[in-house]
Amino acid sequence: MPREKNPEPASSRKRAPRKTAVEAEVLNPAPSFVDPEQRAELIARAAYFRAQNRGFEPGDELSDWLAAEAEVDAELLRGAVRSTSG
Repeated sequence: MPREKNPEPASSRKRAPRKTAVEAEVLNPAPSFVDPEQRAELIARAAYFRAQNRGFEPGDELSDWLAAEAEVDAELLRGAVRSTSG
């Protein structure tokens, strides 16, 4: 029979205290749901403002949209944008 690396009984080992439900919610908040239509509207607004900031010069519409999409998705993951429905 192989020897244990730590011969102490399991009951005497120290463990980190368990997080309460409130602590777990603060550390890992549940993401708020934003429906796809609302997300698209947020992206469109952000892309519009990006285009406005560059003077509506043609040729960068796709990069405006992709940058706005990344920005909105990051905000949604952080929980910065809250759903206005419901």
